[in-house]
Amino acid sequence: MDFIFEIVQALVALAALSLIVVLIIAHVTAEMVTLTRHEKEKYFLTVTGEKELFPSLHDPSSRELSVVIPAYNEELRMPVMLDEATEYLENRQKQQPSFTYEVIVVDDGSKDKTTEVALRYSRKYGADKVRVLTLVKNRGKGGAVRMGTLSSRGKLILMADADGATKFADIEKVEAGLNALKPKPENMAISCGSRAHLEQDSVAQRSMFRTFLMYGFHFLVWFFCVRGIKDTQCGFKLFTREAALKTFSSLHVERWAFDVELLYIAQCFKIPIAEVAVNWTEIEGSKLVPFWSWLQMGRDLFFIRMRYFTRAWKLQSAHKTE
Repeated sequence: MDFIFEIVQALVALAALSLIVVLIIAHVTAEMVTLTRHEKEKYFLTVTGEKELFPSLHDPSSRELSVVIPAYNEELRMPVMLDEATEYLENRQKQQPSFTYEVIVVDDGSKDKTTEVALRYSRKYGADKVRVLTLVKNRGKGGAVRMGTLSSRGKLILMADADGATKFADIEKVEAGLNALKPKPENMAISCGSRAHLEQDSVAQRSMFRTFLMYGFHFLVWFFCVRGIKDTQCGFKLFTREAALKTFSSLHVERWAFDVELLYIAQCFKIPIAEVAVNWTEIEGSKLVPFWSWLQMGRDLFFIRMRYFTRAWKLQSAHKTE
């Protein structure tokens, strides 16, 4: 019995030591929020080819809606999404003349003709409605969304994926969810599109291994970071301008798990969050590699929690980009 007790003690000590080592690693390797832009990333091209300075999220809003679309090597899939989005937005403007909008396509260091494709829409609709922000190097989806958001003019800001997996007209659903939160007086609110209602169908179509990965990721999200939101990863989220400034100013993770940190930050600030069912279709050509991407996201979830726990990361007050 004494021998077993000594083994248990040794295992507990080893586990405690391992945890301390991991916490130290999480703290030491933590990267700080960096909002510095390359000189080329400060400008967009007008229809005549002239450079104009992007505005700042700190400026007062001058449009009803900004749509931020992160795009990495999306020359083939993006036109379908942009056609659907611009058709909807133009029709809405005709029906509601006071409605104003902008679309910001953020080319996340693509190696194909993503920027050229997006610029065609800018020439068609004008740079006041469609702007292209080309990042000098690949930051990751979270980094691209943040750069686009910090360059937007909208009273409301929608992030939407370039593949068009979510029906764009469902913006009306997430808007209704946002309005139901009654974000006054500070005007802080976030409305998340959700695919949770489609989960049973997706389980039936997935392999057992991918289903295991999905449920495992959901558990890690709940355990480490965000509770009360069933689908944190749907790329269709609507923010009030004030909520976007508050959350994106503190965002550290720039790759796939950025949505989780964003919602974690929002819950820390007690920003109300709605989750709204949207129509969603899986589109071929996803950049997500099932096993390795889930592994990376699982690691990121653990480090998100540990870095806030050790105070390596702190919630920031909103500050301007340079």
